[in-house]
Amino acid sequence: MFYPRLRLGCNSLAAIHDEGATNLWFDPTLWKLLSTNDVSNKAKKNTGLDQTAYELKEGQTYVPLVTQDNVAEATIKAVVSGIVLGIIFGAANAYLGLMAGLTISTSIPIAVLTVVVFTGIRAGLGKSHTILEANMSQTIGSASSSVASGVLFTIPALFLWGVYPDLAQLTLLAMAGGLLGVLSMIPLRQYLIKREHGKLPYPEGLACAEVLVASEYGGRQARGVFWGLGFGALFKLLTDGLKIVATPFSFSFWKIELAVKVSPALIGVGYILGPWIATVMVAGSALSALVIIPIIAIWGQPLDEPFYPEVDTLIRNMTAGQMREKYIRYIGAGAVGAAGILTLIKSFPVMIESFRLGIKQIGHKKEYDASLPRTDRDLSYGFVLLAVGIILSVLIFVPGILGFLDSVPVRAVASLLIAIFAFFFVTVASRIVGLVGVTSNPTSGMTIATLLGTSLIFLFFGWTDMAGKATALMVGTVVCIAASIAGDTSQDLKTGYLLGATPRRQQLGELVGVITAAFFVCLTVVVLDKTIGIGSEELPAPQAVLMNLVISGVIDQNLPWTLIMIGAGIAVVAALLRLPPLAFAVGVYLPLSTMAAVFVGGLLRWMLTRKKSDDEINSRRKQGVLFASGLVGGEGLMGVGLAVVVLMTGEKISGLPINLSGWLTALISVVAIAAIVWLIGRSALVRDER
Repeated sequence: MFYPRLRLGCNSLAAIHDEGATNLWFDPTLWKLLSTNDVSNKAKKNTGLDQTAYELKEGQTYVPLVTQDNVAEATIKAVVSGIVLGIIFGAANAYLGLMAGLTISTSIPIAVLTVVVFTGIRAGLGKSHTILEANMSQTIGSASSSVASGVLFTIPALFLWGVYPDLAQLTLLAMAGGLLGVLSMIPLRQYLIKREHGKLPYPEGLACAEVLVASEYGGRQARGVFWGLGFGALFKLLTDGLKIVATPFSFSFWKIELAVKVSPALIGVGYILGPWIATVMVAGSALSALVIIPIIAIWGQPLDEPFYPEVDTLIRNMTAGQMREKYIRYIGAGAVGAAGILTLIKSFPVMIESFRLGIKQIGHKKEYDASLPRTDRDLSYGFVLLAVGIILSVLIFVPGILGFLDSVPVRAVASLLIAIFAFFFVTVASRIVGLVGVTSNPTSGMTIATLLGTSLIFLFFGWTDMAGKATALMVGTVVCIAASIAGDTSQDLKTGYLLGATPRRQQLGELVGVITAAFFVCLTVVVLDKTIGIGSEELPAPQAVLMNLVISGVIDQNLPWTLIMIGAGIAVVAALLRLPPLAFAVGVYLPLSTMAAVFVGGLLRWMLTRKKSDDEINSRRKQGVLFASGLVGGEGLMGVGLAVVVLMTGEKISGLPINLSGWLTALISVVAIAAIVWLIGRSALVRDER
């Protein structure tokens, strides 16, 4: 059957409807409506994103999808829809984080919902939109999930201590962290997004771009992405909703546990990353699960007392999962911190050059911008420095925001720590998410490292009472939000880079998203504490409990420094072996079940592309990435939908009351993983129409 492919004008959500096909998301009448174009009468052949969007060969440069100057982008409907969707998803993530200790990346779900909203506006009011407007909406809306992550990983520890900050204080802290994260990322865009294009894939940023392009232009490309969306959502429903498929699939003996998550998104991310990075990361996880945990078990076998930080259970009575939670977390945090320092040192020369050029443009912004295309214009360094200075000054001189120690010198020290740790971990987070995506960003590991450093300095100055602990935690809150939002900003800027958005407008959009989401995320936390109670069985806030242990461990001088230094040593050895230290360290920190799923996707791509011609490799990579991008988005969409169900019912999802035997449950999980692999492989073998 012939499928026409047209690139219609940039000012409409254009898609081609084939009379014999039914789209998963839009009915035929709507697709026909979407295919009309009120801007240009010239139909061009559509090839979607260029091959250079995925990989650059020597001498190649990437040309964005949209290069025209006068394209609608930061319009009222884009800004308002982004704000509204951000508030909704921010509140849902706040509840989910308190209950389960995790949040969901919302860039792709918000991008899809934005397309649906804009399509409805077009159908009802006859107003068209551009792909850059849809991108602006998801840029603003997705900031909420990062703000929620930073707040929920730290602030609930205050409630566990019996310290109850007011809503205004929490909101201003969240805003400070979010704004610092976005502002600190701006000078890094030229290096991480532009210069490292082709090296750092930013899987969720690429996936989001593919979803928006598919929604805009349709054709076979759209079918691949939308089928991926459908299958990703279906598998998420089966695993986390109906709980028919157990995840992860695991096999354990003694203290060793082999596990693979049944996750289309993670396997899809592995396909996007490719075999090398996927292998490095799973090697780090395998080191933790297959070497370090058994060594701890053997060493601790004769011990007659619990080994700190565990205080109740003997090592010989602990499961592999308990040892990961109590010991590997600290080892992984040390590895991530050390690897971040090594990566920063390696990147320092190029970063200094980027900063030098940025400083030179201060005072000459108009002349500098005139020499750049629209798609390469950032907010000025002068604005960035001024805004950062104002935020830090407010934290120092306005009482009642940063901590509970009513002293300007104390707040000055705390603000200096925020500036140092925020810049460092913004850089680290922005690079990590370029490899593994926002969902696998080890934000908690970076927060632990921040709290370690801050608590040590507070211990040195003698600020060791409850007010000192609370102030140290709030330093961690600001840095945690900054690192989290920097990862989201990086993915959004990658999407914008591929599509041809204006970086300056996207950066302003991120700032708007932070400001509007902060209040509603913090409001949700306060309301939930008053109605249900943080620390209760329903809202255990597991991440905040860990941060509580870290601060108390340092200030009370009983932290397991040996474990942290072991992690730092692992990162150094990885660097000496010429392995990417950050990717390896992330593997050490994250569970084997997560990294094994990523490895499955990377291995599949290697099998499909080995010993093939360049044209065949390019085709299989692109077609597979299109479907994998849909899987990432579909799982995220269903994850948010399930979070909404939890929010409305106030109960965890229990699934269908089906009692299956152990071997049958394992068989279903294996079949599910094989099905995901087969689907990606089948989509990759579809020949690129070009």
